[in-house]
Amino acid sequence: MKHTLAVLVENKSGVLARVAGLFARRGYNIDSLAVGVTENPEISRMTIVVRGDDRVLEQVSKQLNKLIDVIKVSDLPSEESVERELALFKVAADASTRPAIMQLVDVFRANIIDVSKRSLIIEITGDEEKINAMESLLRDFGILEMCRTGRIAMSRGLKSVVYEDEG
Repeated sequence: MKHTLAVLVENKSGVLARVAGLFARRGYNIDSLAVGVTENPEISRMTIVVRGDDRVLEQVSKQLNKLIDVIKVSDLPSEESVERELALFKVAADASTRPAIMQLVDVFRANIIDVSKRSLIIEITGDEEKINAMESLLRDFGILEMCRTGRIAMSRGLKSVVYEDEG
């Protein structure tokens, strides 16, 4: 089972290495990791997807909370959150295949963000299944290059993962 963790950390150098090192030392694999600054420039938010049962989730959360740069760790159950990934695909496209690719882009509500004589770059956002489905269909045309952000997630409604300054 995959778990999505939102981890607020100090926005300074070396924090990502310490978090990744913790996972490596404990033998836990990170399925995906996305990091970015929050509304407070002194705090970054890591979205970490880790595979395991509830015991693994508890162990990971406890270990993360022990790190000095970690401010808050929250589990984001998929039924209570909105999850998205971003992917870019550079696909081989000539005059004969371009219309079929453009039709796929429309069906998936993706965007073509670059056009050249022999390729297209397609941008798509959505959940992991949508991205995987698009990737599978584009493989028939020849994916020249691809990159994915990893999952980002946010709790639905008023529940938030925010830093509450006690000072």
